[in-house]
Amino acid sequence: MNRPKTSRFIALAAASALTLGLAACGQDGGDEGGDWGDGNASGKVTLTWWHNGTAEPSLSYYQSVADAFTADHPDVTIEVTPIQNEDLQTKIIAALQGGDAPDIFAQWGGQEGTDQFNAGQVLDITQSSAAAIEAMGAAVDGWTTPEGNVYGLPFTMGIGGVYYNVDLFQQAGISQPPSTMEELADAVGKLKAIGVAPVALGGVDEWPAAHGWYWLSLRECTKDPRDHAAVTKDFSDECFVKAGEDLAAFAATSPFQEGFMSASAQQGAQSSAGLLANGQAAMELMGVWEPAVLKGLTDSGELDFELGWFSFPAVAGGKGDPKAAMGGGDGFSCWSKTEAPEVCSEFLSFIVNVDNQVAFAQTGIGVPVTPGGEAGLADEVLKTVAENTAAAPYVELWLDKLFGNNVGGALNTAVTEMLGGANTPAGIVQSLKDAAELE
Repeated sequence: MNRPKTSRFIALAAASALTLGLAACGQDGGDEGGDWGDGNASGKVTLTWWHNGTAEPSLSYYQSVADAFTADHPDVTIEVTPIQNEDLQTKIIAALQGGDAPDIFAQWGGQEGTDQFNAGQVLDITQSSAAAIEAMGAAVDGWTTPEGNVYGLPFTMGIGGVYYNVDLFQQAGISQPPSTMEELADAVGKLKAIGVAPVALGGVDEWPAAHGWYWLSLRECTKDPRDHAAVTKDFSDECFVKAGEDLAAFAATSPFQEGFMSASAQQGAQSSAGLLANGQAAMELMGVWEPAVLKGLTDSGELDFELGWFSFPAVAGGKGDPKAAMGGGDGFSCWSKTEAPEVCSEFLSFIVNVDNQVAFAQTGIGVPVTPGGEAGLADEVLKTVAENTAAAPYVELWLDKLFGNNVGGALNTAVTEMLGGANTPAGIVQSLKDAAELE
Protein backbone atom coordinates (compact mmCIF):
# COMPACT_ATOMS: atom_id res chain seq x y z
CA MET A 1 0.00 0.00 0.00
CA ASN A 2 1.81 3.11 -1.21
CA ARG A 3 -0.99 5.64 -1.33
CA PRO A 4 -4.48 6.27 0.09
CA LYS A 5 -6.99 3.78 -1.18
CA THR A 6 -7.29 3.87 -4.96
CA SER A 7 -6.71 0.19 -5.72
CA ARG A 8 -9.53 -2.26 -6.42
CA PHE A 9 -11.47 -3.84 -3.63
CA ILE A 10 -11.34 -7.52 -2.87
CA ALA A 11 -12.77 -9.82 -5.55
CA LEU A 12 -15.47 -11.89 -3.92
CA ALA A 13 -14.68 -15.57 -3.57
CA ALA A 14 -16.90 -18.27 -5.03
CA ALA A 15 -19.84 -19.18 -2.81
CA SER A 16 -19.43 -22.26 -0.63
CA ALA A 17 -21.66 -24.17 1.77
CA LEU A 18 -21.28 -22.78 5.27
CA THR A 19 -22.91 -23.25 8.63
CA LEU A 20 -25.11 -20.20 9.15
CA GLY A 21 -25.48 -18.15 12.29
CA LEU A 22 -23.28 -16.21 14.63
CA ALA A 23 -19.87 -17.59 15.54
CA ALA A 24 -19.03 -18.28 19.13
CA CYS A 25 -15.37 -17.32 18.89
CA GLY A 26 -13.21 -14.84 17.01
CA GLN A 27 -11.37 -15.68 13.83
CA ASP A 28 -7.99 -14.85 15.27
CA GLY A 29 -8.53 -16.60 18.57
CA GLY A 30 -7.79 -14.78 21.79
CA ASP A 31 -8.38 -15.69 25.42
CA GLU A 32 -11.89 -16.96 26.14
CA GLY A 33 -13.22 -15.09 29.14
CA GLY A 34 -9.67 -14.44 30.31
CA ASP A 35 -8.01 -11.40 31.86
CA TRP A 36 -6.41 -9.17 29.22
CA GLY A 37 -4.91 -7.03 31.95
CA ASP A 38 -6.52 -3.87 30.60
CA GLY A 39 -9.80 -3.63 32.49
CA ASN A 40 -10.53 -2.67 36.06
CA ALA A 41 -9.14 -4.35 39.18
CA SER A 42 -11.74 -7.14 39.00
CA GLY A 43 -10.61 -8.14 35.51
CA LYS A 44 -13.90 -7.06 33.97
CA VAL A 45 -13.92 -5.01 30.77
CA THR A 46 -16.59 -2.63 29.42
CA LEU A 47 -16.46 -1.50 25.81
CA THR A 48 -18.66 1.22 24.33
CA TRP A 49 -19.69 0.75 20.68
CA TRP A 50 -21.15 3.41 18.38
CA HIS A 51 -22.65 2.31 15.07
CA ASN A 52 -25.15 3.70 12.54
CA GLY A 53 -27.56 0.75 12.45
CA THR A 54 -30.57 2.58 13.87
CA ALA A 55 -33.25 0.63 11.97
CA GLU A 56 -34.03 -3.05 11.55
CA PRO A 57 -32.51 -5.41 10.66
CA SER A 58 -29.23 -3.61 11.45
CA LEU A 59 -30.27 -2.76 15.00
CA SER A 60 -30.91 -6.38 15.99
CA TYR A 61 -27.98 -7.75 14.03
CA TYR A 62 -25.37 -5.56 15.72
CA GLN A 63 -26.83 -6.33 19.13
CA SER A 64 -26.69 -10.05 18.37
CA VAL A 65 -22.99 -9.76 17.49
CA ALA A 66 -22.29 -8.02 20.79
CA ASP A 67 -24.34 -10.62 22.69
CA ALA A 68 -22.53 -13.53 21.02
CA PHE A 69 -19.13 -12.07 21.89
CA THR A 70 -19.98 -11.36 25.52
CA ALA A 71 -21.55 -14.81 25.92
CA ASP A 72 -18.15 -16.27 25.07
CA HIS A 73 -16.33 -13.66 27.17
CA PRO A 74 -18.29 -13.32 30.45
CA ASP A 75 -15.92 -10.68 31.82
CA VAL A 76 -16.71 -8.36 28.90
CA THR A 77 -19.66 -5.97 28.66
CA ILE A 78 -20.40 -4.14 25.40
CA GLU A 79 -22.58 -1.05 25.66
CA VAL A 80 -24.11 -0.56 22.20
CA THR A 81 -25.27 2.89 21.07
CA PRO A 82 -26.93 3.24 17.64
CA ILE A 83 -26.70 6.77 16.20
CA GLN A 84 -28.19 8.13 12.96
CA ASN A 85 -25.53 8.18 10.24
CA GLU A 86 -25.19 11.95 9.72
CA ASP A 87 -25.21 12.59 13.47
CA LEU A 88 -22.73 9.78 14.04
CA GLN A 89 -20.11 11.23 11.71
CA THR A 90 -20.25 14.55 13.52
CA LYS A 91 -20.23 12.96 16.97
CA ILE A 92 -17.21 10.79 16.19
CA ILE A 93 -15.13 13.79 15.10
CA ALA A 94 -16.15 15.74 18.20
CA ALA A 95 -15.51 12.80 20.52
CA LEU A 96 -12.04 12.14 19.10
CA GLN A 97 -11.08 15.78 19.27
CA GLY A 98 -12.49 16.05 22.78
CA GLY A 99 -10.57 13.03 24.03
CA ASP A 100 -13.67 11.14 25.16
CA ALA A 101 -14.43 8.74 22.33
CA PRO A 102 -16.18 5.35 22.45
CA ASP A 103 -13.96 2.27 22.47
CA ILE A 104 -15.35 1.12 19.10
CA PHE A 105 -16.75 3.43 16.45
CA ALA A 106 -17.70 3.46 12.78
CA GLN A 107 -14.78 3.96 10.41
CA TRP A 108 -15.04 4.68 6.67
CA GLY A 109 -11.33 4.62 5.89
CA GLY A 110 -9.37 6.64 3.34
CA GLN A 111 -7.47 9.80 4.15
CA GLU A 112 -9.93 10.61 6.92
CA GLY A 113 -8.94 7.45 8.80
CA THR A 114 -5.26 8.00 8.07
CA ASP A 115 -5.53 11.49 9.52
CA GLN A 116 -7.08 10.03 12.66
CA PHE A 117 -4.25 7.53 12.91
CA ASN A 118 -1.59 10.18 12.43
CA ALA A 119 -3.27 12.26 15.14
CA GLY A 120 -2.95 9.35 17.56
CA GLN A 121 -6.72 8.86 17.80
CA VAL A 122 -7.13 5.27 16.58
CA LEU A 123 -5.53 2.00 17.60
CA ASP A 124 -2.97 0.26 15.38
CA ILE A 125 -4.36 -3.27 14.95
CA THR A 126 -1.83 -4.45 12.36
CA GLN A 127 -0.52 -7.20 14.62
CA SER A 128 -3.40 -7.78 17.02
CA SER A 129 -5.88 -8.47 14.18
CA ALA A 130 -3.35 -10.01 11.80
CA ALA A 131 -5.38 -13.16 11.09
CA ALA A 132 -8.52 -11.22 10.16
CA ILE A 133 -6.47 -8.82 8.03
CA GLU A 134 -4.90 -11.70 6.13
CA ALA A 135 -8.29 -13.33 5.57
CA MET A 136 -9.77 -10.16 4.03
CA GLY A 137 -6.78 -9.40 1.82
CA ALA A 138 -7.06 -6.28 -0.35
CA ALA A 139 -10.33 -5.24 1.26
CA VAL A 140 -8.34 -3.81 4.17
CA ASP A 141 -6.38 -1.42 1.91
CA GLY A 142 -8.85 1.38 2.49
CA TRP A 143 -8.30 1.13 6.24
CA THR A 144 -4.50 1.15 5.98
CA THR A 145 -2.09 4.08 6.10
CA PRO A 146 0.43 4.60 3.27
CA GLU A 147 3.05 3.20 5.66
CA GLY A 148 1.10 -0.03 6.11
CA ASN A 149 -0.53 0.51 9.51
CA VAL A 150 -4.03 -0.98 9.74
CA TYR A 151 -6.34 1.17 11.86
CA GLY A 152 -9.71 -0.50 11.24
CA LEU A 153 -11.52 -3.43 9.68
CA PRO A 154 -14.32 -3.12 7.11
CA PHE A 155 -17.29 -5.46 7.48
CA THR A 156 -19.20 -4.47 4.32
CA MET A 157 -18.02 -3.12 1.02
CA GLY A 158 -19.38 -2.59 -2.43
CA ILE A 159 -19.69 -0.17 -5.28
CA GLY A 160 -22.28 2.53 -5.71
CA GLY A 161 -24.77 2.77 -8.51
CA VAL A 162 -28.29 3.83 -9.43
CA TYR A 163 -31.11 2.06 -7.59
CA TYR A 164 -34.41 2.27 -9.44
CA ASN A 165 -38.06 1.33 -9.34
CA VAL A 166 -38.48 -1.27 -12.09
CA ASP A 167 -42.27 -0.83 -12.10
CA LEU A 168 -42.03 2.92 -12.73
CA PHE A 169 -39.50 2.37 -15.50
CA GLN A 170 -41.93 0.00 -17.19
CA GLN A 171 -44.81 2.47 -16.82
CA ALA A 172 -42.64 5.15 -18.43
CA GLY A 173 -41.74 2.89 -21.34
CA ILE A 174 -38.07 2.53 -20.38
CA SER A 175 -37.15 -0.97 -21.48
CA GLN A 176 -33.49 -1.00 -20.46
CA PRO A 177 -31.54 0.81 -17.73
CA PRO A 178 -29.59 3.77 -19.15
CA SER A 179 -25.98 3.01 -20.06
CA THR A 180 -24.99 6.52 -21.21
CA MET A 181 -25.69 10.01 -19.92
CA GLU A 182 -27.75 10.67 -23.04
CA GLU A 183 -29.95 7.67 -22.29
CA LEU A 184 -30.25 8.82 -18.67
CA ALA A 185 -31.46 12.24 -19.81
CA ASP A 186 -34.00 10.55 -22.08
CA ALA A 187 -35.23 8.44 -19.14
CA VAL A 188 -35.65 11.61 -17.09
CA GLY A 189 -38.01 13.02 -19.70
CA LYS A 190 -40.09 9.85 -19.83
CA LEU A 191 -40.40 9.64 -16.06
CA LYS A 192 -41.45 13.27 -15.76
CA ALA A 193 -44.14 12.55 -18.34
CA ILE A 194 -45.80 10.02 -15.99
CA GLY A 195 -45.69 12.43 -13.06
CA VAL A 196 -42.90 11.07 -10.86
CA ALA A 197 -39.62 12.64 -9.80
CA PRO A 198 -36.96 10.95 -11.94
CA VAL A 199 -34.12 11.22 -9.42
CA ALA A 200 -34.37 11.61 -5.65
CA LEU A 201 -31.63 13.72 -4.07
CA GLY A 202 -30.95 14.68 -0.46
CA GLY A 203 -29.22 18.03 -0.87
CA VAL A 204 -29.20 19.07 2.77
CA ASP A 205 -26.68 16.34 3.64
CA GLU A 206 -24.40 17.44 0.76
CA TRP A 207 -22.57 14.16 0.16
CA PRO A 208 -25.45 12.65 -1.88
CA ALA A 209 -25.34 15.67 -4.20
CA ALA A 210 -21.58 15.38 -4.51
CA HIS A 211 -21.77 11.73 -5.55
CA GLY A 212 -22.80 12.79 -9.05
CA TRP A 213 -19.55 14.77 -9.38
CA TYR A 214 -17.57 11.86 -7.93
CA TRP A 215 -18.83 9.52 -10.62
CA LEU A 216 -18.54 11.99 -13.48
CA SER A 217 -14.93 12.71 -12.56
CA LEU A 218 -14.35 8.95 -12.63
CA ARG A 219 -15.76 8.88 -16.17
CA GLU A 220 -13.96 12.03 -17.37
CA CYS A 221 -10.52 11.42 -15.82
CA THR A 222 -8.06 8.65 -16.45
CA LYS A 223 -6.73 6.89 -13.37
CA ASP A 224 -3.41 8.79 -13.32
CA PRO A 225 -4.66 12.32 -12.54
CA ARG A 226 -7.11 10.94 -10.00
CA ASP A 227 -4.41 8.94 -8.21
CA HIS A 228 -2.15 11.99 -8.38
CA ALA A 229 -4.85 14.20 -6.90
CA ALA A 230 -5.44 11.72 -4.07
CA VAL A 231 -1.81 12.06 -2.99
CA THR A 232 -0.88 15.64 -3.90
CA LYS A 233 -4.31 17.36 -3.97
CA ASP A 234 -3.42 18.64 -7.45
CA PHE A 235 -6.69 19.37 -9.29
CA SER A 236 -5.24 21.14 -12.30
CA ASP A 237 -6.31 18.53 -14.88
CA GLU A 238 -9.19 19.84 -17.01
CA CYS A 239 -11.14 16.62 -16.45
CA PHE A 240 -12.17 17.88 -13.01
CA VAL A 241 -13.84 20.95 -14.50
CA LYS A 242 -15.45 18.78 -17.17
CA ALA A 243 -17.02 16.63 -14.44
CA GLY A 244 -18.75 19.71 -13.09
CA GLU A 245 -19.87 20.74 -16.56
CA ASP A 246 -21.38 17.29 -17.12
CA LEU A 247 -23.24 17.49 -13.84
CA ALA A 248 -24.51 20.99 -14.59
CA ALA A 249 -25.78 19.81 -17.98
CA PHE A 250 -27.64 16.92 -16.38
CA ALA A 251 -29.08 19.17 -13.67
CA ALA A 252 -30.42 21.44 -16.42
CA THR A 253 -32.86 18.66 -17.36
CA SER A 254 -34.53 19.22 -13.92
CA PRO A 255 -34.20 15.57 -12.86
CA PHE A 256 -34.56 16.05 -9.10
CA GLN A 257 -37.66 16.29 -6.93
CA GLU A 258 -39.04 19.69 -5.98
CA GLY A 259 -37.26 21.01 -2.88
CA PHE A 260 -34.30 18.64 -3.18
CA MET A 261 -31.92 21.19 -1.66
CA SER A 262 -33.76 21.00 1.68
CA ALA A 263 -34.32 17.23 1.67
CA SER A 264 -32.28 14.86 3.81
CA ALA A 265 -30.90 11.64 2.41
CA GLN A 266 -32.23 8.99 4.77
CA GLN A 267 -34.38 10.52 7.50
CA GLY A 268 -38.10 10.01 7.07
CA ALA A 269 -40.62 9.57 4.29
CA GLN A 270 -39.74 12.87 2.59
CA SER A 271 -36.02 12.10 2.48
CA SER A 272 -34.59 11.14 -0.88
CA ALA A 273 -34.50 7.48 0.13
CA GLY A 274 -38.04 7.78 1.48
CA LEU A 275 -39.29 9.09 -1.86
CA LEU A 276 -37.80 6.13 -3.71
CA ALA A 277 -38.99 3.66 -1.07
CA ASN A 278 -42.58 4.88 -1.31
CA GLY A 279 -42.87 5.20 -5.10
CA GLN A 280 -42.64 8.99 -5.38
CA ALA A 281 -39.29 8.94 -7.17
CA ALA A 282 -37.85 6.51 -9.67
CA MET A 283 -34.07 6.56 -9.04
CA GLU A 284 -31.41 7.37 -6.49
CA LEU A 285 -27.62 7.31 -6.84
CA MET A 286 -26.42 5.57 -3.68
CA GLY A 287 -24.10 3.04 -2.10
CA VAL A 288 -24.56 -0.61 -1.24
CA TRP A 289 -26.49 0.20 1.93
CA GLU A 290 -29.48 1.46 -0.09
CA PRO A 291 -31.77 -1.64 -0.08
CA ALA A 292 -31.73 -1.88 3.71
CA VAL A 293 -32.29 1.86 4.10
CA LEU A 294 -35.24 1.80 1.71
CA LYS A 295 -36.97 -1.05 3.54
CA GLY A 296 -36.49 0.75 6.83
CA LEU A 297 -38.47 3.71 5.49
CA THR A 298 -41.64 1.78 4.65
CA ASP A 299 -44.46 0.91 7.05
CA SER A 300 -44.17 -2.80 6.33
CA GLY A 301 -40.39 -3.02 6.29
CA GLU A 302 -40.57 -4.27 2.69
CA LEU A 303 -40.78 -2.65 -0.75
CA ASP A 304 -43.99 -3.07 -2.76
CA PHE A 305 -42.14 -2.81 -6.08
CA GLU A 306 -39.22 -4.52 -7.77
CA LEU A 307 -35.93 -2.77 -7.03
CA GLY A 308 -33.28 -2.68 -9.74
CA TRP A 309 -29.69 -1.47 -9.97
CA PHE A 310 -27.44 -0.25 -12.76
CA SER A 311 -23.93 1.11 -12.92
CA PHE A 312 -23.34 4.81 -13.37
CA PRO A 313 -23.64 5.64 -17.10
CA ALA A 314 -20.77 6.28 -19.50
CA VAL A 315 -19.87 9.79 -20.66
CA ALA A 316 -19.37 10.55 -24.36
CA GLY A 317 -15.72 11.42 -24.91
CA GLY A 318 -14.76 10.67 -21.32
CA LYS A 319 -11.18 9.49 -20.85
CA GLY A 320 -11.95 7.33 -17.81
CA ASP A 321 -12.62 3.61 -17.98
CA PRO A 322 -16.43 3.32 -18.37
CA LYS A 323 -16.35 0.11 -16.32
CA ALA A 324 -14.41 1.60 -13.41
CA ALA A 325 -16.45 1.92 -10.25
CA MET A 326 -16.60 3.88 -7.05
CA GLY A 327 -17.62 2.72 -3.65
CA GLY A 328 -16.57 2.09 -0.14
CA GLY A 329 -17.59 0.32 2.95
CA ASP A 330 -18.41 0.53 6.59
CA GLY A 331 -15.94 -0.64 9.17
CA PHE A 332 -14.91 -0.11 12.75
CA SER A 333 -11.88 1.21 14.59
CA CYS A 334 -10.81 1.13 18.21
CA TRP A 335 -10.06 4.34 20.06
CA SER A 336 -6.34 4.63 20.79
CA LYS A 337 -7.07 5.34 24.47
CA THR A 338 -9.34 2.37 25.07
CA GLU A 339 -8.55 0.70 28.38
CA ALA A 340 -8.81 -2.73 26.76
CA PRO A 341 -6.93 -2.59 23.43
CA GLU A 342 -6.51 -6.35 23.08
CA VAL A 343 -10.16 -7.22 23.65
CA CYS A 344 -11.23 -4.29 21.45
CA SER A 345 -9.07 -5.59 18.60
CA GLU A 346 -10.37 -9.11 19.16
CA PHE A 347 -13.94 -7.84 18.90
CA LEU A 348 -13.18 -6.16 15.55
CA SER A 349 -11.86 -9.50 14.28
CA PHE A 350 -14.92 -11.26 15.67
CA ILE A 351 -17.28 -8.99 13.72
CA VAL A 352 -15.70 -10.10 10.44
CA ASN A 353 -15.20 -13.82 10.97
CA VAL A 354 -16.79 -15.95 8.27
CA ASP A 355 -19.85 -17.09 10.22
CA ASN A 356 -20.71 -13.55 11.29
CA GLN A 357 -20.21 -12.31 7.73
CA VAL A 358 -22.57 -14.99 6.42
CA ALA A 359 -25.15 -13.93 9.01
CA PHE A 360 -24.62 -10.30 8.02
CA ALA A 361 -25.19 -11.14 4.35
CA GLN A 362 -28.42 -12.95 5.23
CA THR A 363 -29.87 -9.76 6.72
CA GLY A 364 -29.70 -7.99 3.35
CA ILE A 365 -27.95 -5.01 4.93
CA GLY A 366 -25.01 -5.10 2.55
CA VAL A 367 -22.25 -7.08 0.85
CA PRO A 368 -19.83 -8.83 3.23
CA VAL A 369 -16.07 -8.45 2.99
CA THR A 370 -14.50 -11.69 4.25
CA PRO A 371 -14.30 -14.35 1.50
CA GLY A 372 -17.00 -16.95 2.16
CA GLY A 373 -19.39 -14.43 3.64
CA GLU A 374 -21.09 -13.93 0.29
CA ALA A 375 -22.64 -17.39 0.69
CA GLY A 376 -25.30 -15.70 2.82
CA LEU A 377 -26.42 -13.26 0.13
CA ALA A 378 -30.04 -13.83 -0.85
CA ASP A 379 -31.00 -10.36 -2.10
CA GLU A 380 -30.73 -10.36 -5.90
CA VAL A 381 -29.82 -6.67 -6.10
CA LEU A 382 -26.96 -7.12 -3.63
CA LYS A 383 -25.77 -10.16 -5.58
CA THR A 384 -25.63 -7.96 -8.67
CA VAL A 385 -23.67 -5.30 -6.76
CA ALA A 386 -21.25 -7.96 -5.47
CA GLU A 387 -20.72 -9.33 -8.98
CA ASN A 388 -20.09 -5.88 -10.43
CA THR A 389 -17.72 -5.05 -7.58
CA ALA A 390 -15.66 -8.13 -8.39
CA ALA A 391 -15.74 -7.44 -12.14
CA ALA A 392 -14.69 -3.77 -12.04
CA PRO A 393 -11.17 -3.07 -13.36
CA TYR A 394 -10.64 -0.91 -10.31
CA VAL A 395 -12.77 0.62 -7.58
CA GLU A 396 -12.06 4.03 -6.14
CA LEU A 397 -13.03 5.07 -2.62
CA TRP A 398 -15.70 7.75 -2.13
CA LEU A 399 -13.90 11.01 -2.78
CA ASP A 400 -14.77 12.71 0.50
CA LYS A 401 -13.11 9.78 2.29
CA LEU A 402 -10.25 9.53 -0.19
CA PHE A 403 -9.38 13.23 0.00
CA GLY A 404 -9.91 13.54 3.75
CA ASN A 405 -12.27 15.53 5.91
CA ASN A 406 -11.15 19.04 4.90
CA VAL A 407 -10.82 18.69 1.13
CA GLY A 408 -13.61 16.12 0.90
CA GLY A 409 -15.94 18.31 2.91
CA ALA A 410 -15.15 21.32 0.73
CA LEU A 411 -15.93 19.23 -2.35
CA ASN A 412 -19.31 18.13 -1.00
CA THR A 413 -20.27 21.70 -0.17
CA ALA A 414 -19.09 23.14 -3.49
CA VAL A 415 -20.98 20.60 -5.61
CA THR A 416 -24.16 21.10 -3.62
CA GLU A 417 -23.82 24.86 -4.02
CA MET A 418 -23.54 24.45 -7.79
CA LEU A 419 -26.70 22.36 -7.93
CA GLY A 420 -28.40 25.09 -5.93
CA GLY A 421 -27.21 27.78 -8.37
CA ALA A 422 -24.53 29.30 -6.12
CA ASN A 423 -21.38 27.88 -7.71
CA THR A 424 -19.88 26.84 -11.05
CA PRO A 425 -17.88 23.87 -12.38
CA ALA A 426 -14.71 25.94 -12.20
CA GLY A 427 -15.71 27.12 -8.73
CA ILE A 428 -15.86 23.51 -7.50
CA VAL A 429 -12.25 22.96 -8.53
CA GLN A 430 -11.20 26.26 -6.97
CA SER A 431 -12.82 25.17 -3.71
CA LEU A 432 -10.77 21.98 -3.81
CA LYS A 433 -7.57 23.93 -4.38
CA ASP A 434 -8.39 26.39 -1.61
CA ALA A 435 -9.09 23.61 0.88
CA ALA A 436 -5.88 21.80 -0.07
CA GLU A 437 -3.80 24.92 0.51
CA LEU A 438 -5.10 25.17 4.07
CA GLU A 439 -3.86 21.69 5.01
